Amino acid sequence: MKCPFCQNEDTQVLDTRVSEEGDAIRRRRRCSKCDKRFTTYERIELSMPIIVKKNGSRTEFASSKLRGSLMLALRKRPVAAEAIDTAVATIEEKLLTSGRREVDTGYVGELVMQELKRLDKIAYIRFASVYKNFEDLAEFQEALAEVGHPRK
Repeated sequence: MKCPFCQNEDTQVLDTRVSEEGDAIRRRRRCSKCDKRFTTYERIELSMPIIVKKNGSRTEFASSKLRGSLMLALRKRPVAAEAIDTAVATIEEKLLTSGRREVDTGYVGELVMQELKRLDKIAYIRFASVYKNFEDLAEFQEALAEVGHPRK
């Protein structure tokens, strides 16, 4: 590790601790040349896969867009904010653990539909009708049959 003061590459670790949040390693270091002390942090670097749109363009994953889609489908539905946070975290985890560097929007859409089906059937139908571009009543009926039998 280079000293930030004199750029010397010979530094000594004096103390190593886990950060207060538990998400990083904090190291206290001393430069052997200028004798100044400084702190470094080691953090896990996770990178979300790139999203490939239907037209072939690529964009960075945006958690805010994912949350916005879920919120739109769940608008005026009795679903707690914590459940939405959990759904977003679950989708992000699945994207990270997929091991893929790029994923298409179809894959992300399917993950969203899985979570909505678990959270709220009405929100699932709302999202599916737009996502799958329903054009007639038969497609709605298929989606309804997929989530369960209607009440009598």
